[in-house]
Amino acid sequence: MAHINSYLTFNGNCREAMIFYQACLGGELTLQTIGESPIATKMPRYLEKSILHAVLAKDDLVIMATDMVEEVGLIKGNAISMMLNCNSEEEAHQFYNKLAQGGKAVHPLQETFWGAIFGDLTDRYGNNWLINYDNQ
Repeated sequence: MAHINSYLTFNGNCREAMIFYQACLGGELTLQTIGESPIATKMPRYLEKSILHAVLAKDDLVIMATDMVEEVGLIKGNAISMMLNCNSEEEAHQFYNKLAQGGKAVHPLQETFWGAIFGDLTDRYGNNWLINYDNQ
């Protein structure tokens, strides 16, 4: 079955953000710089330490990321959010509190009419997160 992974684009702070996400969520982090890649000779030298591809993986959780932005630059918006479905209410609170550090807690975790614990936030990198625990 096909599945979707999150692929985030940063403007030079991909390494910092992915290390932050690893500290919040756990998992194994792999980072590849442009300088370590086969395209290094075709890229401007100042980009050699930029992240070409990053992967944070833990069980079924996979977040991918890059510093590679188009010539127009990075444009952040609210059209995309990452939905983090948690295994317990405690885990939901743990992830929410960690991801909200330095960011903005938009709606705190609370019980909902549909029977879940749910809240959302924007992290310090401008990425939107929906934190959910379905307690039924």
